[in-house]
Amino acid sequence: MTSVLIVDDHPIVLQGCRRVLQDRGMTPIFEARDVESASQLARQHQPDVIIIDLAMQGGGLGGLSLIRTIRANNSRARILVFSMHSDPIIVSRALQTGATGYLVKDTSSEDLIKAVESVAVGMPYLSSDLASQVALVDAGGALNPLADLTPRELQTLGLLAQGKSYGRIAAELNISYKTVVNVCYQLRQKLDVHTLPELVRRSVQLLPSAP
Repeated sequence: MTSVLIVDDHPIVLQGCRRVLQDRGMTPIFEARDVESASQLARQHQPDVIIIDLAMQGGGLGGLSLIRTIRANNSRARILVFSMHSDPIIVSRALQTGATGYLVKDTSSEDLIKAVESVAVGMPYLSSDLASQVALVDAGGALNPLADLTPRELQTLGLLAQGKSYGRIAAELNISYKTVVNVCYQLRQKLDVHTLPELVRRSVQLLPSAP
């Protein structure tokens, strides 16, 4: 038996993943729709595989922080990111943070099963096209504006792409309004834009929000 914790705030995704995994005989299946319950379930049950969406509750790339928290509590945790984001920079960042595998949501049920089974035995999983792109990024061969961003900057950029205000970003990331202002200033510098509207447009180009 393979126990799995699915962390996603979309009920349809949770139901679909559960059905696919149960049809394969994987059990028990635990579900979490927010970071807090995910952390608690991970500590309580220590599932064989934890499937995490990076964009939790509109929190930009808050799944990166969850990966870091889970790995801090259990260095042997086996984590599969299941995300809409296919940018190799984001994939590389997730793997560096502690994910064992990465799967894009635009994929087949069989690919999901293969990914979970691979991660369950401690084997890294990436599709061949993602693997080649990530290798290029890690070798310094890709010029991507996301490459120099910190995890906090990536989270903030993701929330800007969803149209969130500074105040809303501060509340969702549990940081001060002034910190958001400072982060956005750094983002404008790094992305070579001069105004907030330009930064928002750039964020949508780089990190389209989840449907």
